[in-house]
Amino acid sequence: MEIKFNDFQKQYKVHHRKFNKAIKAVLDSGWYILGKQVLNFEKDFAAYIGTKHAIGVANGMEALQIALLALNIGPGDEVITTSHSAAATALAIISVGAKPVFVDIDEYFHIDAEKIEAALSGNTKAIIPVHLYGQSVDLDAILAICKKHNIHLVEDCAQAHGALYNKKKVGSFGVINCFSFYPTKNLGAFGDGGAITTDDDALYEKILQLRNYGQKNRYEHESYGLNSRLDEIQAAILSVQLEYLDKNNKVRQKLADLYHNNLKKVKEIKLPQTRKNCQSVFHLFVIEAENRDGLADYLKSKGIATLIHYPIPIHKQPCFAKYTSSLPILEDEVRVILSLPIHPFLAKKEVNYICESIKEFYK
Repeated sequence: MEIKFNDFQKQYKVHHRKFNKAIKAVLDSGWYILGKQVLNFEKDFAAYIGTKHAIGVANGMEALQIALLALNIGPGDEVITTSHSAAATALAIISVGAKPVFVDIDEYFHIDAEKIEAALSGNTKAIIPVHLYGQSVDLDAILAICKKHNIHLVEDCAQAHGALYNKKKVGSFGVINCFSFYPTKNLGAFGDGGAITTDDDALYEKILQLRNYGQKNRYEHESYGLNSRLDEIQAAILSVQLEYLDKNNKVRQKLADLYHNNLKKVKEIKLPQTRKNCQSVFHLFVIEAENRDGLADYLKSKGIATLIHYPIPIHKQPCFAKYTSSLPILEDEVRVILSLPIHPFLAKKEVNYICESIKEFYK
């Protein structure tokens, strides 16, 4: 049996008629940038998340970059974040001239809210927590810190489309919130894409300008801006994907339950935990495993693809060398974590095969 980590061909096969129809509608219209498809998707995505506004942008990193620019964060400022994420989170901070300040992780692999205040300084302007692996960070604690110290909360929701915290969707708590629609995401495009959500009307207008060269009207550049626009074809595809997001997330949750039931007695591994008051959408299913590398090699020999998210913490990457941090918990955890396949087109028999293979390895 060959089991891919993601199966985009199967995804396309299941919904190909709707995808083809959506793409054809864009091609027939002859309008490819900032047209009706983007506007419709922005309206529907804002309604789904529960915010007044959503703004389509080119990718998740630029969503974060634009968010920071909109908040006037730049040189001399500091932004608290996690080192356990895709590098894009910290790269966005550096791109505006600010300094990323990394905080160690908790038992859910998220930024540890109890350690944030010790990392604050007079230059701290924002916190960017990452809702990693498909579930929310400890938002109550982080929101309390932001309120106490008058700093901004910018949610990085790239891995948590549809996840709930206290029955409310992530991406609706921060002053600005950012999403990626990279193809592997729970809500994925067929290329790059991203979005920003906010309830603030003034920030909404500012973000519209920032994503489009700083223009308020065409050829009238009121401020610095980027070329960061979600295109019409990707917006049309995302509108189709949004129809199935909740259904697909429920499939992920059922597959996660299947993993838990099959592996709960394997003493050599630790299964992912779910935070209280959270509903995870299991973007990833990450275990902690004894002899992690040996297990990964064994599963590969059985035709099972696995990945490590992320093998080298951001603060250990050469391009972040000057932002030195000591994050002992994260540095230990990256030696044992392993991501198992979990996506809406993964069959139950495939999960059972993965679980039996893991049991065989440890026997």
